[in-house]
Amino acid sequence: MTEKRTKVGGIVPESRLHELYRRPGFMIRRCHQIAVATFADECREFDLTTTQYGILYVLSKHRGIDQISLARLLGLDRSTTGMVVARLEERLLLRRAVDPADKRKRSLELTPAGEKLLARSQPVVRRAQERLFAPFTAEERETLIALLDRLIDIDESAGAEERDDEKTLVVAD
Repeated sequence: MTEKRTKVGGIVPESRLHELYRRPGFMIRRCHQIAVATFADECREFDLTTTQYGILYVLSKHRGIDQISLARLLGLDRSTTGMVVARLEERLLLRRAVDPADKRKRSLELTPAGEKLLARSQPVVRRAQERLFAPFTAEERETLIALLDRLIDIDESAGAEERDDEKTLVVAD
């Protein structure tokens, strides 16, 4: 049995795990891990996760959005969104307010500190993206994004956005 270092790391018997390592779901999960690790490495100085960044970014584009709509835009479940929003609120990066039109809703907006952190983090986030895409040509990048878009579009057209909130993608913070 020949062993070699695989693309997923570690020493493993090549023939035994090849089928697993070539599964699209496994490869996408590994790519997600690499993307998150790259972001974390680059954005360490901001103490910011990809989920937190996503929330801050959406709030910069949708001032006063409610938590449920925010969760849907990011593909998060309500409980994950609530926990991450609470952490960001504790850090004084956003504020929640009861929606005057609907007392059950909480509208969200960035604080000046949240706006400042988001602005300061932009060059570093771009650097993380560049680092992630470094092995690819411009054409390969476009192709990869187009293929991922197609997968997402197929899932969404199959009704994923109408699924029960607890069954949607959960992204650990």
